[in-house]
Amino acid sequence: MKFVVMTVLFVAVLGLVTQMLWNWLVPELFGGHVVTYWQALGLILLSKILFWSFGKGGHHKNDRPGWGYYWSEKMKTMSPEDRERLKQKMKEKWCYTDKYKPTEDSDSSKG
Repeated sequence: MKFVVMTVLFVAVLGLVTQMLWNWLVPELFGGHVVTYWQALGLILLSKILFWSFGKGGHHKNDRPGWGYYWSEKMKTMSPEDRERLKQKMKEKWCYTDKYKPTEDSDSSKG
């Protein structure tokens, strides 16, 4: 019984929050219409249908595992050298920590 009450309360609050956010942002930013509480619940249901999964096990098609599993298995089959090479390539591509720091040569504040 407690689960049912908590679920109903959660859905009610989620609908209210969705309605408030929509009516605060969408008309101002995009010139859209305001929505009622029931329309907000409909939007949540529509997004659930389009973007989430109703069933157990996520939204992977044909019961295939996700990317995490794929890369985990791929890393297991790689040699340590290949693993390091891949990590280095990923770091060069996605980590910009030292790439854009000014060097002493490019520092124009020094006379």
